[in-house]
Amino acid sequence: MNIHEFQAKEVLRRFGVATLKGKVASTPDEAVAAAKDVGGSLWVVKAQIHAGGRGKGGGVKIAKSLDEVKDLSKKIIGMQLITHQTGPEGKKVNRVFIEQGCNIQKEYYVAALVDRATGRVTMMASSEGGMDIEEVAAKNPQAIIKVDIDPATGLIPFQARELAFGIGMPAEVVNKATSFMMGLYKAFVECDCAIAEINPMVVTKDGDVLALDAKMNFDSNALYRHKDIMEYRDLTEEEPTEIEASKYDLAFIKLDGNIGCLVNGAGLAMATLDIIKLHGEHPANFLDVGGGANKEKVTAAFKIILQDKNVKGILVNIFGGIMKCDVIAEGVIAASKEVGLKVPLVVRLEGTNVELGKKLLKESGLDIQPGDDLEDAARKISAAVKGK
Repeated sequence: MNIHEFQAKEVLRRFGVATLKGKVASTPDEAVAAAKDVGGSLWVVKAQIHAGGRGKGGGVKIAKSLDEVKDLSKKIIGMQLITHQTGPEGKKVNRVFIEQGCNIQKEYYVAALVDRATGRVTMMASSEGGMDIEEVAAKNPQAIIKVDIDPATGLIPFQARELAFGIGMPAEVVNKATSFMMGLYKAFVECDCAIAEINPMVVTKDGDVLALDAKMNFDSNALYRHKDIMEYRDLTEEEPTEIEASKYDLAFIKLDGNIGCLVNGAGLAMATLDIIKLHGEHPANFLDVGGGANKEKVTAAFKIILQDKNVKGILVNIFGGIMKCDVIAEGVIAASKEVGLKVPLVVRLEGTNVELGKKLLKESGLDIQPGDDLEDAARKISAAVKGK
């Protein structure tokens, strides 16, 4: 689960990570009031969406007066902000974060994340803050250094100092940078984050070390332990179908293709997406019903797929283990009848109760094409959406 910058900074402050004073606003008048409350004579007006690259897209502006705060807020609130992470459709801005300005001496990058290769939390830092880390990695990989963290000890001060010196931070701020990184790591672990990224972390001319921006993403499987963080969820930032799917505990991600996919298991889902692409078509979603779905859950999943007007055909690909093929068949039949299925449907079943599942589909009276195997099923649904 993603949260906004202003929310991430609220979390980080609880762990001793220094930030600038700021306040969120939903209208231009609220933005002016926020600027007055923040104080000072220079403010930054920041669009709050769940995407990076806001500055390049025109969603971060500097205001030197209250009138400018109001004018800039009018332009940003309600705009469809397009960045490299939003796609061409962009995201609507519903609020801005009014933050006090500061006198920046140097920008850096620091993040805590899970390294799948080592199976450990890794702290990564770079002297090239303010840039996309992917761009830095491609053009100047030596500018990125990292340390793997032993879960038994956690991040130790020596490692934090090693990072600070490694990215060229001035000696006089290394102690502050060490405390900053220790707080960031503690926030990452205690809040069950997937990533906690500060870009940029800045050193001011007064010698302070601050988080000028903040991105936090949380492991959805651990959110039951964090009711306070769950309250940060912003449904306006999520696809309506993804919100609906979450009510049924379905793993659903909307894509931009035309073939809906209903599968069980993430690995099988990825294989299904790949084979659809191999046959020249594009998946419309990633939908994993999991291993223990019942008829009602499958019915809900099927109906969610059909809410997408771009879906021209559906491929159901199930390998029954704990999940029984007859349960999938019952759900597919129930959903097809309830919504009045009008697009081609190919179903490939294998595993527990497969013969019963195939029998139910055959006797349903619905126009369902069986797939002998995954290759056959992908070929049939790709041909069907092409009208062949």
